[in-house]
Amino acid sequence: MSTAGRFYVGFLVVAMLIAGGLSYFASSAPDGLDTVAMNGCRTVQTAGGEELTGDCIAQHAGGHATAGSPLADYSLFGGHGTVGPAGIIGVIVTLALAGGLFWLLRRRGART
Repeated sequence: MSTAGRFYVGFLVVAMLIAGGLSYFASSAPDGLDTVAMNGCRTVQTAGGEELTGDCIAQHAGGHATAGSPLADYSLFGGHGTVGPAGIIGVIVTLALAGGLFWLLRRRGART
């Protein structure tokens, strides 16, 4: 195997380990965007579930277009404990798309 081939295999192994293993250590707390959107509101429990009170941007938010997709919310089909497999699938799809684009846009010899 060439040096470049070993590099790509090593890169793939490290990417899979990070996506599949370290993703379990990611924080479940809201990210910065969610936190800013919640400024000025409180979450209260009601008979119908959680409700926001106060004045914040998040009161007007709805579900996103891909909420029902298999990889929504960094998990497989919304299942708990499936962030690792979802991360691995994300790495594979990303590398496949990037590799395909690089292959399509590669230089094809000297042009005169």
